Parts: sequence; C-alpha cells; structure tokens
Amino acid sequence: MAPDSAPDGAPMDFETYRDRVRKPLLRIFRTFGVERRQWLYVGLVVSLFERLASLAPPFILGIAIDAVFNQSTAYSLPLVPPAWIPAGRGAQLWLSVGLMTATGLLAAALIVPRGLALDYYSHRLMHEVRTETYEKLQRLDMGFFDEQETGELMSVLNNDISNFETFFDDALGLAVRITTVLLGVVAILLYLNWQLALVTLVAVPLLAVLTLWFMRRVEPVYDAIRSAVGDLNTRLENNLGGIQLIKSTATESHERERVTEASWNYFATNWDRIKIELLYFPGTQLISRASFIATFVIGGVWLVNGPPGPFTGTLSVGELTTFLFMSQRFTGPLRNIAQVINHYENARASGKRVFGLLDMPVRVQDAEDAVELDDVAGEVEYDDVDFSYEEGGETILEDIDFTAEPGDTVALVGPTGAGKSTALKLLMRLYDVDSGAVRVDGHDVREVSMESLRSHVGYVSQDTYLFGDSVHENIAYGNFDASREEVIEAAETAEAHDFIRNLPEGYDTQVGERGVKLSGGQRQRVSIARTVLQDPEILVFDEATSAVDTETEMLIQRGLDKLSEDRTTFVIAHRLSTVRDADLILTFEDGEIVERGTHGELIDQGGLYANLWQVQAGEIDELPEEFVEEARERTAMQGQDGE
Repeated sequence: MAPDSAPDGAPMDFETYRDRVRKPLLRIFRTFGVERRQWLYVGLVVSLFERLASLAPPFILGIAIDAVFNQSTAYSLPLVPPAWIPAGRGAQLWLSVGLMTATGLLAAALIVPRGLALDYYSHRLMHEVRTETYEKLQRLDMGFFDEQETGELMSVLNNDISNFETFFDDALGLAVRITTVLLGVVAILLYLNWQLALVTLVAVPLLAVLTLWFMRRVEPVYDAIRSAVGDLNTRLENNLGGIQLIKSTATESHERERVTEASWNYFATNWDRIKIELLYFPGTQLISRASFIATFVIGGVWLVNGPPGPFTGTLSVGELTTFLFMSQRFTGPLRNIAQVINHYENARASGKRVFGLLDMPVRVQDAEDAVELDDVAGEVEYDDVDFSYEEGGETILEDIDFTAEPGDTVALVGPTGAGKSTALKLLMRLYDVDSGAVRVDGHDVREVSMESLRSHVGYVSQDTYLFGDSVHENIAYGNFDASREEVIEAAETAEAHDFIRNLPEGYDTQVGERGVKLSGGQRQRVSIARTVLQDPEILVFDEATSAVDTETEMLIQRGLDKLSEDRTTFVIAHRLSTVRDADLILTFEDGEIVERGTHGELIDQGGLYANLWQVQAGEIDELPEEFVEEARERTAMQGQDGE
C-alpha cells in the first residue's frame, strides 16, 4: 500500500509525494473496502434498474396516445407477447396507467436499497481510509511532524477523506444513473425514429467537447482548493491554540488580517472554480435547450406538413410526445455530468493528498529481526554518535561518546540549541543516528523493537501534554488497566495527590483540552505520576522544572527524586543547582561534548560549565569577556541549530 522504508536520499516533504500520486481514486478503490465491494456493486446495479424503470412511463405514454387516443397504430409493447395485450381501448388505457404507476413506484422503491448499499460502502470505505491514514501518521518520524502543520494533517484526515464518501456515494451512483439514462434514451429514440433521433442526439458531441474543456480547466483549480483548505485550517488551529497569547498581546487585529488572508485565498480559489462553472453550466443548458427546440420544430413540421427536407417516413403524435419527454430526460443527466465531474475532481485532489501521506517513507522503524528488550539493567552507551536532521544536512551532533552505568544520574547542560534534547531523543529512537550507535544493556537501539525500548524509558518534558480526559485517565495513560489504588500511589510519589483530591471531582475531574484547567506545575506533577506508574528502568527529564515557581519546583523535584531512585536517569537542565549531585555532567556546545565530570571537577576546570554556574550565582561581572561574546553569538544563532 505504501512504502515502509525510505531509500537513501528520498525526499521527506509531503508535497513531493503528493505530486507523484497517479490515479488516486483507482488506487483508493483497489486498496480499500475490498471486503465490502459487493455493496458497491449492489448499489450500482440497483441504480441501473431504478433509472431504467424511470424511463418506462414516457415510452408507455407515447404508445397509449397513438393506440388508445388516436387509434393510429395497434397497441404493442416491446418484449411483451401480443396475447397479453387486452383488446378494448378502456382496458388498454388502464393497462397503460397500471404500467406507468408500477414502474414509477418501482423506481421510487429502488431509491432506498440503492442509497443503503452505496452509503454503507462509502462510509465504511471512508472509515477504513481514515484509520489507515491515521495509523500511518503514527508511524511517521518526528522529523515529519517537525516540518508539517497540524492543520494541514487535520484537513487530510477530515475534509479530504470525507470527499471519498461523497464521490463513491453520490457521484459514482449518479454517474451510473446518467449512463443508464443516456443509453436507455438513445436506444428508445433510435427504436422509435432514428432520423429524428439524430436531431436530438446532435447535442451529445457538443456537450462532450464542452465537458472535456471543463475537466481540463477545473482539475488544477481543485488541487489549489484542497491546499487552500489546509492552509486555512492550519491558521485557524494555530490561532485558537494561541488565543491566550493573542488576547494578552492585543494582537486580535493582526491575527484577523492573517485569517482574512487565508480565508480570502480559499475564496479566490473557489471563485476560480465558480467562474469556470458559470461558463460550463449555462453552456450545457443552451445546448440542451437547443436540442429540445430543434426536436420540437422538426417533429412539429413533420406532423403538420410531412417529412421535411431529407427526412422520410412517418412520425406519430405519440412518438413526438415520447421524443419531447425523452429529450428532457436526456438533457437533464447531461447537465448533471458537471456535478459528477466536480465530485470526481474534488475526490481526485483529496486522493492525491491522502496517498501523499500514505506513500511517505518511514525512516525510523523496527528491523525485520528486531528483538524484545527485556530485563533491563539500565546501562546506556553512546558510541561516537553523529546526527543530522536531513541527509547531507547540517551536523547537529558530532562524536557524542559516553556511558551511563545502571543507576547513574547523568546531566546534560549547556546553552540552548547545543543538542541536548536531540541527543536523548536518539535514545528513544524518535530519530536515528547517522553514524555510531546508542546502546541499552549492550543492545543497539536500532536492533530492538521500538515498543519494548520505549516501554523501559520514561520521559518527562517541560512541555507536558495532557489529554482532555480525567486526571485518573491521564495518569493511567499507557497503563490503562491500572487500579485506582495504583494511580493514587503514583500520584503520592509525584507529590500530586494532595492537589488532586482538592479538585472538584478529585481524580475524576476533567482537565480540559491539553490540561488547560490545571496549572503548569499541576500538569507537570500529573505527568510525573504517569511516568511513576509506567515504572521504567531509564528516566529522561527534559527541563522538567524550568517553567514553574520555586515552591512548585521543590515539590516537582521531590517527586523526581523519588522516581529516579535506583534508576538510570538523564537530566537536561538549565538550572544547574538541580544537577550538581549528578554522577556525571556533560557540557554540550554546538552539538559536541566539550566538558565532562562531576560538579566539583567542572567548577575546578573553569570552563563553560563554571561560567554558566557563575551566571546562575549572579556573578555576571566576573565572567570572562570571551564567554559573554560567545553567548551573544549563540543567542543570535538560536533557531538554526537543534536542541
């Protein structure tokens, strides 16, 4: 269905893979909904018979006019033995009424099974595509999410996939009904009078040319519309997520302008589509009406004065009546072709975006012979690790080499952007090294399953994420069968139990989206409790206390100290006072380890760590001028290097 690995040098951007997609709707049909395809076939077959039944009344009416009212011909029906036709005019009249009523009721009755079959297939298809696409998103690398806007991905999962339901439910069924009507009408008209049929059917090639022009013009417009929808969703999501910042900085007018710009772009692309449609739809109407008028004029002259010009033979009133009714049945579906094309182009553009995601290669994945990581002691080794976010791109980490023994606490310190967080993300295989190796208990992390690896690593970051569920559910996340007693015990260890029990509904309190109903320190302690419940052998604390006040930091630090007892612990910290007791301190600068040792050893060295310690001690005036200048350069370069 989609590549599981990325070839060397393969591009990682979504747009590249989207533009490579060919015949997306055919791929959707072949890939998804295979087990329920019979429902699609049933719906299409029922659509066929429903349209055929709807063509019967005008055909029967023409026969009744000639045979019953004008008595110009004998009453006969195709495929019906003459013996079945009653002799009297009254009986023939009621036979006509009965047949028209029966076929009309049949056409109406078939609408229900047609809708049920097509709706069931299309909605199940939509469900399957959405879940498969979401599953693929979960397997994509963090590098993909670093570059891709969330609103764009939400647009794919919602708007784009919903367009498949519209296509397979409405458009595909409508296409079958249009085809059935066109073929049925052509057959009836040719059966009644092939010469007059040519007059009516002259509209077909004209409409075909106009439709081909429409398809070519509207195809790139729908691609632009889908992109504009993604951009607008991204802007709205960003602004709603940052509404507090917008209000606190009084930038509502600025953000309104940006939303207006994104919305205007969406309007402009839609307006391009509308302008094309405003040429196409009146054109189809004009051709259809011209066909009807031409049929009426030539047929009327034929009845009054005999066959005009090159025409020969006879034409009855009933036949002309059927022609006029059928021309309306004929031109209506032709006009509906534009609706089918609209749905098709919309779904095609959406299909390219969906398969653009499904075709994205997964760079970080389990090896075919990956082993389960069990009975972890906690030894972690970085062996000459190099890393860059993109192949051939700027080196973020270089020659990272150290070992943490089981139970050790290793602190990573240094300026912002020095590569500290990135280094520890390699331990969890959120990214893979370019060269060298990261090992846990002697196992290269690339050779063990990611699920087993990550189950032994607990991660607590500065940016705590909570789901909009209860406190209990957030603590038990990942350990979904944990009992209330186990959750409370974890919360007590994390210094969170006291504030939780004072919440309006205790552990059943809903925390709101992203935990907005809790303070930053409360969210952090819930996150620590979640990690306590996970009971990992290796811990990673990434600036876990930097964004809270002193008292909250003390409580969080108590929870962290309890959690890290007898576990291998990695701590990223800018507040050096929190790591002075670490067994090993690594000072990072520009993606390299420039110093290593204990707190006392590094202070005695008088290098970068000692200068950072002086900054936090408030001894700014005593700092070397060289350090100050380097700090100025580093802050100027922030944003270019990875943390």
